[in-house]
Amino acid sequence: MTDRRGFLRLLAGAGPASLVAACGWDGGNGVRPLLLDISRVNDWVGEKILFSPRRLAREYPITERNTHMPAYFVSRELPVLTNPSAWRLQVGGLVRKPLSLTIDDLQAMPRTSYTVKHHCVEGWSAIATWHGVPVSAIAERCELLPQARYVRFDSFDSAYYNGWDMASAMHPQTILAYGWNDNPLPPTHGAPLRLYSPTKLGYKMTKYLVSVTFTAERPGGYWEDQGYPWFAGV
Repeated sequence: MTDRRGFLRLLAGAGPASLVAACGWDGGNGVRPLLLDISRVNDWVGEKILFSPRRLAREYPITERNTHMPAYFVSRELPVLTNPSAWRLQVGGLVRKPLSLTIDDLQAMPRTSYTVKHHCVEGWSAIATWHGVPVSAIAERCELLPQARYVRFDSFDSAYYNGWDMASAMHPQTILAYGWNDNPLPPTHGAPLRLYSPTKLGYKMTKYLVSVTFTAERPGGYWEDQGYPWFAGV
């Protein structure tokens, strides 16, 4: 019997469309319609049938974690803040109380740590420990308006961004991570702050985070706008 992850990979991985997508090329006008069709099927199945807001991803002992993970960014050079002390996470949109948070502010909030398996759309996986604050705690502090249905996460990595549905963003394992393997988050993995969840494929986890915006309309995403599945659950 095909398991949840295998079913999604069967949908996302069939045919040349997924191969060009995994390499970061959309295949031009001839392949784009097929990519978009596959993406719509993946989104519907993942969000409406397979996703559970209460199902937790498996956690692993730290003895099984990897000491290295590939680094991905879309800028020509590794994105690094020129003035780290000036960095703030801006939280706004459909909220009653917009926020501007430092790393110290985030570290003073409820902390979540877990050791989980990371899944990349290119087929590799790695086990690591992540430390951060649940997105749900941010949402509670800024007091969402009833119209908020989606969340947009923006990066300083060449305007990289992702859109999430509210249920996935509020999942207890969806965090804003400031630590990795018991150390501060390194620049190679999105310092000073990145989005992380073991319920999503890697390209959904916005690195080098600068803003979180709650919206009524579904945002797109850097790769999603090029044909990758929007929901991208595992």
